[in-house]
Amino acid sequence: MKESRGYKIFKVFNTILMIIVVLLTLYPFLYLVAQSFSSEAAIYSGKVTFFPVDFNIDTYKSIIRQGDFIGYYKNTILYAISGTIISLFGTAILAYPLSKPYLRLNKFFTPFVIFTMYFGGGLIPNFVLVNALGLRNTIWAMLIPGAISTYFVLLMKAFFANLPQELEEAAAIDGMGTFGIFTKIVLPLSKPIMSTMVLFYASGLWGNWFTPFIYFDKKELWPVALYLRQIIYGAQSTNELSAGFEETAGIAASVKSASMVLMALPIICVYPFIQKYFVQGMMLGSVKG
Repeated sequence: MKESRGYKIFKVFNTILMIIVVLLTLYPFLYLVAQSFSSEAAIYSGKVTFFPVDFNIDTYKSIIRQGDFIGYYKNTILYAISGTIISLFGTAILAYPLSKPYLRLNKFFTPFVIFTMYFGGGLIPNFVLVNALGLRNTIWAMLIPGAISTYFVLLMKAFFANLPQELEEAAAIDGMGTFGIFTKIVLPLSKPIMSTMVLFYASGLWGNWFTPFIYFDKKELWPVALYLRQIIYGAQSTNELSAGFEETAGIAASVKSASMVLMALPIICVYPFIQKYFVQGMMLGSVKG
C-alpha cells in the first residue's frame, strides 16, 4: 500500500520527536558517566558535557578501594535478591486465590486488598509498629513492611484469571493438589508476569533509601542508595564521605557521579534480558481484571 504524503510527514515528525525525547532522557545519565571518567580540573571548570575530558578511572579505583562503599553495595545486593524473592512469593500467594471467582470469601477480601491501595497507616504508625515488633536495625525492616504491592497483586490476579482453567481442572483430575497445581502448572505459565514483578520489585529495592533512612541507626546495615543520598545532600562531613579524596568541588562531583553510575549499572545490565517478558506481562495482565 502506498503511503500518503500526510503519513510520510507524520513519520518524519514522529521520528524527530522520538529522537529528541531519547536525547533528553539519556543526557543526564551520559553526563554522569562523562563526569565520572573526567579529571577534577575539567569538572570544576565546567568543560564536561557528553564526553569525558582528561579520561581517567581514578575515581572508580578510589571508590572501590573504600571498604564502606563495597559493604553498602553488598547490603544492597542482599536486600534486592532476598526482598524480591519474598515479595514475589507473597504477591503470587495472595493473587492466586483472589483470581478464583468461585471461592466464597473472594468478594469479602478483595475490597480490603484494594482499600490498602488508596489508604495507608502513615509514617508514624508504621514506625511504631516496626519498632514494637523489634524489626528496627534488622534486615527485616527493609524487607517486610513493603513486601507486597497492591498494584502488583491486582496485576498478577488479572494474569492468573486469564490462564486456561482447563489445565488446572485436568491436573486436579489426575490427582494433583492445589499447591502442586500452583507450583507446577500456574507458575511455569506465568514467566512474563513474574519477570515483570522481578524487575519492578528489584529496582524498587535497589534504589530504596527512605526505608533504611527511617529504620536503620547502624551504618553497617545501610544500602548503597542511602550512602549515596548522604553524599549528595551532605548529611555527613566531606572529610568522612570523601576519605582519600582531595577536598575540591570537582572531586566531590566525580565521586557522586561514579557512585550513581555504579548503583544504576546492574539494573541497566539486567533490563535488556527481561524486557520482552516485561512488555508481555504488562499487556497480558491488563486484558482482564
